[in-house]
Amino acid sequence: MTDIRSVRRVHMIGAGGSSMSGLAGLLKDEGYEVTGSDRTRSHKTEALEARGIKVLIGHRAENVHGAELVIYSAAIAADNPERAEATRLGIPQMERCDLIGQLMKGSACAIAVSGTHGKTTTTSMLAQAFLTAGHDPSVHIGGELDFLGGSTRRGKDEFILEACEYNRSFLHFYPTMSVILNIDEDHLDCYKDLDDIEHAFLQFACLSKYIVGWGDDARVVRVIRESGLPHVTYGLGEENTLRPQALSFDEHGRAHFTAMWEGAPIGEFSLGVAGRANLLDALATIAVSRLRGLPMEDVSRALAQFRGAHRRNELTSVTDGVKVFTDYGHNPAEIQSALEIASLEPHKTLWAVWQPHTYSRTKALFDQFLDTFGRADKVLVTDICAAREKDPGDIRSEMLIEPLRAHGVDAVLTPTFDDAEAYLRAHWQPGDVVITHGCGDIDLLNEQIALHGDTKPEP
Repeated sequence: MTDIRSVRRVHMIGAGGSSMSGLAGLLKDEGYEVTGSDRTRSHKTEALEARGIKVLIGHRAENVHGAELVIYSAAIAADNPERAEATRLGIPQMERCDLIGQLMKGSACAIAVSGTHGKTTTTSMLAQAFLTAGHDPSVHIGGELDFLGGSTRRGKDEFILEACEYNRSFLHFYPTMSVILNIDEDHLDCYKDLDDIEHAFLQFACLSKYIVGWGDDARVVRVIRESGLPHVTYGLGEENTLRPQALSFDEHGRAHFTAMWEGAPIGEFSLGVAGRANLLDALATIAVSRLRGLPMEDVSRALAQFRGAHRRNELTSVTDGVKVFTDYGHNPAEIQSALEIASLEPHKTLWAVWQPHTYSRTKALFDQFLDTFGRADKVLVTDICAAREKDPGDIRSEMLIEPLRAHGVDAVLTPTFDDAEAYLRAHWQPGDVVITHGCGDIDLLNEQIALHGDTKPEP
């Protein structure tokens, strides 16, 4: 594999992605000459251009000319015209996860946060806690955090990163501490079944020296036991190393509790974000922080001030008196968590707009999705976001509508974002809440709603 330190000019395919854009900026700051390409223009590509990184829109063979190394994500297939041209010209290629591995290799403390869901939030919480405590960590997250000023930073202390299980990418990393938040079904296009997913998490855990895991998840506990590594667990159960005591929630669903470590109190915590999932992510953050010796008063202050990463229950506009949120969640557990938080907002009607992500996930988790939207009053379903996949011809969004209705969900097909916006504007009322779900480009619907502003009265 090419050593990133042996080249100076790097081209990044898919530079507008949440992870790739951060890495492009990081390499630029390290003194590399960086170019990139992406299918569409976005605020991320515009931000890169503002930093002096040329981003070409559209994938064309000539984009890689002059590059000494081409970096791509797992979503970029080998027949992509830029990858094919790099192969023809003999330009070395490196997958994104290998770049991250090279950047973290040799770090005295590399904290890799894994799990089927909650990775971005937990990594963001950790970054804010460590920075609040005066540490100088390197950070790589799959979203943007205002406190961080983006998605990456280069520091001199710990290396804190999000470790994604898709395509077994996290097996390319070099963690000293692995955090395992949960193990659920997802990415069944590259795993055989849930047992196969669990085995990959075991392989990941064994790359590290220490494990922090959710002790109320039977699969996480089994991975910890089979690894034989030193560990701590967190959760609501009394058998956990770290658990909350005197737990309560305010009217907005934000948790307040005393953190107990092996039965002794270590601090009082009041979270700035709502919901049970955020409580668990905060417990993981407290556990890692405690192991690293951070003052608990600094961690408590950081978690009280934490407001979430972008595209995680993010308010994007108030239009026609309707609060419009977006959330990156794309599997059943994530969507249910986002709806739990959205339902805490005072509302008349709670609207969910769902962009299913990939044909394979939609098919594999079809039945689970039917039980996902119970908290929503009305659900709009857009066309499936194909992402890295080709249409197999046997699954379409319209096939979800009648089964959802049979499960008591008031579901409507709105194939395009224009369709969804038109339906919302024709039916929503002041005081309603809308939340969009998906890890594709569903946030563009939020952007266009905000751009169009309040509905103009008909003449």
